[in-house]
Amino acid sequence: MRIKRVIREIHYKWLILLFLFLTFSVVAAAPPDGAEWFGRAQAARQDENYGAALKALENAEQEAFSPVRIAFERARIETLSDDRDAAVAELQALADNGFSGLGFITGDPILSTLEGHPAFDVLVAQMAARAYPCEHDEAFRAFDFWVGDWDVHVAGGGFAGTNTIERAQRGCVLIENWSSAGGGAGMSVNYLDKATGEWVQVWNAEGGSQIHIRGGMTEEGMLLVGTLHDVASGTTTPFRGLWTQLEDGRVRQFFEQSTDGGTTWATWFEGFYSRKQ
Repeated sequence: MRIKRVIREIHYKWLILLFLFLTFSVVAAAPPDGAEWFGRAQAARQDENYGAALKALENAEQEAFSPVRIAFERARIETLSDDRDAAVAELQALADNGFSGLGFITGDPILSTLEGHPAFDVLVAQMAARAYPCEHDEAFRAFDFWVGDWDVHVAGGGFAGTNTIERAQRGCVLIENWSSAGGGAGMSVNYLDKATGEWVQVWNAEGGSQIHIRGGMTEEGMLLVGTLHDVASGTTTPFRGLWTQLEDGRVRQFFEQSTDGGTTWATWFEGFYSRKQ
């Protein structure tokens, strides 16, 4: 009985070894998939074996690996092998198919060396216009005369405070940060509502004043009309603001408020902006 048990154990161990051997053989015999071919292409490119790298990319492509990653890698190889025209054509094809990730191109340590190639520079400009449309749309520049660091004085010459207006979000927004001479503060977000073609200002101050006005350029300057809400009292009144660029380089900001539904208007604030030296 003991001999039979030993024989069974030996047979069992051999079966396990045979199973492991067959499994390993199947795994070892499995052909490379797209990811493995892509990895081989990268390794060959790093070894400066560009022909082998391109061949590996062809195999990765046949295995339906990521077309975008393949195109990027092929452009890198072509750049390094001094076929800059082919590299730019590869990137142009990506852009033509809807790829808009400009930063992936300009931030790539290899592809960025294409800067200065005429077709590459044109491609970057085209992609930038699509990726950052506000920067390349003149309509978003209408309020730029207000951008800057300013000292603000009232009509009589007294110092009212300082104001900083700066572009943000690649030209899509103007941010205002106001500090009054008395220690108060407020800020606004200003932007072109492209759907309506109107400029919009949304203002909030620590004292609870909330302004929502919209409009556009007139012969007198940027005129925005809407409402002023006072959080403390809960009142909302008609409100309007006019920004005028003066011939001496200053900007006049003129705010008016109505307490009779817009029939008559009274000055709420008038300030003259002078650029800080």
